Amino acid sequence: MTLKELKPTNVWSIFDQITKVPRPSGRLDKIREWLVNFAKEHGFDHKVDAVGNVAMFRPATPGYENAKKVVLQGHMDMVAEKLASSKHNFDTDPIETIIDGEWVRANGTTLGADDGMGLALALAVMTDPDIKCGPIEFLATVDEETGLTGALNIKADMLQGDYLLNLDSEDDGIITIGCAGGLESLVYFDYTPEAAPADLVYFRLNLAKLHGGHSGSDIEKGYASATKQIARLLYRLEQKIDFRLASVNAGNLHNAIAHDAVAVVGVKPADKEALSVELNAFTADIKNEYKATEPAMEMLCESVDAPATVIDADTARRVIAAAYVAQHGVYSMDHDIKDLVETSTNFASIKTLENEKTIYIEHFTRSSVESRKYELAGQIEALYKLAGARKVDYAGGYQGWQPNVNSKLLADAVAMWEKLYGVKPIVNAIHAGLECGLFLQQAPHMEMISYGPTLENVHSPQERCHIPAVQKAWDFTVALVEAIANEK
Repeated sequence: MTLKELKPTNVWSIFDQITKVPRPSGRLDKIREWLVNFAKEHGFDHKVDAVGNVAMFRPATPGYENAKKVVLQGHMDMVAEKLASSKHNFDTDPIETIIDGEWVRANGTTLGADDGMGLALALAVMTDPDIKCGPIEFLATVDEETGLTGALNIKADMLQGDYLLNLDSEDDGIITIGCAGGLESLVYFDYTPEAAPADLVYFRLNLAKLHGGHSGSDIEKGYASATKQIARLLYRLEQKIDFRLASVNAGNLHNAIAHDAVAVVGVKPADKEALSVELNAFTADIKNEYKATEPAMEMLCESVDAPATVIDADTARRVIAAAYVAQHGVYSMDHDIKDLVETSTNFASIKTLENEKTIYIEHFTRSSVESRKYELAGQIEALYKLAGARKVDYAGGYQGWQPNVNSKLLADAVAMWEKLYGVKPIVNAIHAGLECGLFLQQAPHMEMISYGPTLENVHSPQERCHIPAVQKAWDFTVALVEAIANEK
């Protein structure tokens, strides 16, 4: 069976087409061109704004011209993560999809159902002639995953609706009405390259096969962070062995929990056995502490040729200590919504930029309370300044989405879900980021909800989409759009 044969066939057929178009964040020309061609092929008026957001417009079904206007919205970019063993090129290769029982996943990469499935649901509504509806706008934003660029720069003319359905949530049976804001902390340490001592032997230490995950929706699940654990390992080695650090690299994206880390170190030949002992002890500790969440974790060590240079010892010591102490994970819980994380930070990455003689570190802080977001970001800045960082910058800041529990759209959505499936949906707010709060700055009159089919392990190579939940999300979307059109 292929994706195009899954039900609902219109949704899966469009999603199948989307998976064949490269669309990693920051490199969206191909998917933008595909969307514009889709609009032209189906005769929809469309526009592309200055930052590359794409809108297309379906006119009302005859007789429904005065119905409320609905915006169906998702983002066109995807998180480009893959297993270390994968040869996939996100700039040129289609996603290789696999049907695995009731799930669809990719072969060693992210699937891109976040938010390709949201786009597929919206485009299926746009092109289904049997749906009786008022005016519908399809809106695809750019670079949601790397700072909500499209939403931050949206103008009112791209939001032509009374209601907005954000199709970028990941849990069947849950309607989201609020989310956290976010802020990136960008840290820079300068270092002095020194000739690699010739009397040392060098090893590549690879912490591999950690779970990874979404830095918002998974931050409280207890997954190990490769950035934190490689810093922990290096700090531990400092206490036992005299070594030189040539490089350390972990993590890729600000909104993904790092699942892989590599450090290259040099030790005296006499300390090879001590290094092996410490690596075994470290591995045993991690496997015991994270036995419930990291069963596949591996600690690999291989001999490598001597690098040309190593990091000067003083900078290496300060960076290792700061990274070891740096916060990662939940900072505080929400006092009003049970089990909701209020504030957290993701120690997203640490990179040795040899050409720039710089060690780069990135944190991504989320909070539903603006003051708490800046408090935690300030603590991160203070830590790295104490450790001698050259610079700490901020980027990608955006505000959260304040819930509106009295929304007519929300009431209609809850009633429709209960009518279709016999149970009330859960209504909540999330710790992950959504674009709705930014849309409200340009269109404060709009009422908004977010929902979608069940996706698991998004932002990681284990991402998968639940096939039956797609059918439910489709049926719900069609029913809700038609109910809105018939409002008196």
